[in-house]
Amino acid sequence: MIQKSTLIDWITIYAQEISTNKEQLTALDAAIGDADHGINMDRGFTEVMQRMPSLREQDIGSFFKGVGMTLLSKVGGASGPLYGTLFLRMGMASGGKEELSLTELAAQLSAGVDGIRQRGSARPGDKTMIDALAPAIAALQEAADAGQETCQALEAAAAAAEAGMKATIPMQASKGRASYLGPRSIGHQDPGATSAWLLIKAAAQAACSAQ
Repeated sequence: MIQKSTLIDWITIYAQEISTNKEQLTALDAAIGDADHGINMDRGFTEVMQRMPSLREQDIGSFFKGVGMTLLSKVGGASGPLYGTLFLRMGMASGGKEELSLTELAAQLSAGVDGIRQRGSARPGDKTMIDALAPAIAALQEAADAGQETCQALEAAAAAAEAGMKATIPMQASKGRASYLGPRSIGHQDPGATSAWLLIKAAAQAACSAQ
């Protein structure tokens, strides 16, 4: 089982990853977007960390909802609504819980991705964050079904997310600002898929550190 403390560590590590990679994320976005993805994400997760003392006292569902609401209120561009929706839907799927199974975490992430799809109509292959998240969720559920330990399962999910992120490079964007570029979006790694990979990688780091 994944304890609430590990999930808190996950978000803490992710905030650090966003801060560390802020310039890279913004550079990726400069090529095909508004050049603000790293800046906006860092602003949002800086605020999440400022609110962490109160967030960490809540159950898992309320914790994720609090993260989502913070991102919705503090992050500009597409990042706030999309990541805010991800965490809000995860929170709705985990109300009252103090620990999660791998299958429950996969289901919550899946609920979050469903929310992103409803908000942005993106599908795998559209060159978005879903191209990293969808394979990560599939790998996580496969690992859970095979009875793998949490660390191994999330490392497999992170590897799948990384592969999905890299697969966006040859894609032509069909959603968001990048879609305006048409064929010129080909050859660039999607910034949203990159921050999504960092999210899953942070989850694996938190889980492996908790063992």
